[in-house]
Amino acid sequence: MAKTIGIVTSGGDAPGMNAAIRAVTRIGHAKGFQVIGFERGWDGLLTNTFKKLTPRSVGGIIQLGGTILHTLRCPVFEEEGGVEKAAETLSINNVDNLVVIGGDGSFRGALDLSRESDALMIGIPATIDNDVYGTDETIGFDTAVNTAVGSIDKIRDTAISHERIFIVEVMGRKRGFLALEVGICVGAEVILIPENPMNLADIVKLMEENAKKGKRAGIIVAAEGFGNTSKIAQEMQRQTESEIRLSILGYAQRGGSPTARSRLLASLFAEKAVDLICQEQGNMTVGLQNGAIAGVELEKSAKNRKPLDLRLLKVAEMLAT
Repeated sequence: MAKTIGIVTSGGDAPGMNAAIRAVTRIGHAKGFQVIGFERGWDGLLTNTFKKLTPRSVGGIIQLGGTILHTLRCPVFEEEGGVEKAAETLSINNVDNLVVIGGDGSFRGALDLSRESDALMIGIPATIDNDVYGTDETIGFDTAVNTAVGSIDKIRDTAISHERIFIVEVMGRKRGFLALEVGICVGAEVILIPENPMNLADIVKLMEENAKKGKRAGIIVAAEGFGNTSKIAQEMQRQTESEIRLSILGYAQRGGSPTARSRLLASLFAEKAVDLICQEQGNMTVGLQNGAIAGVELEKSAKNRKPLDLRLLKVAEMLAT
């Protein structure tokens, strides 16, 4: 009897999740596995809701954003008995391996589940936040960066035309990976991230210095986790002579067709995940490290905080002069 691989997409969606589902399914079948997909994240394991995945059923999804398995936040999974119920579902369906496609929160859930289940856990990092320890890049990050850059390029046209300063809020409730890369790519005058606190006086001073240089328009890219951007905009308007506008990009950053880069990472991560399964190396995550696809211990990935290269802020400052 063929062994079974289960797939679950958990947490926030990221462009390229479907490409990963497709790749795990097709490579898994090529290696002799049966594949099933649990629906709506961890909720699918609590309610025993899944669908059989075949090479044909995952056709035509590589270019689609979101996840065909759907996802939702599932606090019940973290409540007493939740993990045990999920483990029971895996046992009932003879799932030998579970591929968890998601971010650091999803991996912590997989780590908890690994302690209650005999199934081997494999994590595939997919989040636009790019904050998973053990990988230089996550599936969906490149797509989100390109989405935000395209929008901000258009906003800059208006900023220049009206000689205004725009504060553009991008996603990143806890980390600033997205804001930092987007800020560099759009030539932002200021980048605001949770890892580098700045007070309003310093922000105003920077923009006033830019005005003295003849820069009457500007872009400030802020991670949502930096603070209340609406309040920052109001205070800047009160303290400067410039016209200040706020634009919140919102959930558009999480959707859309994945870029070639996100699709490629999804396919390569999936191939490595199935390879680890074939070698019976469970409780691992896959990731990109110095240009190579590698495996990382699930516990190490779930429990460690990925460092942000703050040196890039200095680079951004020099580029903004």
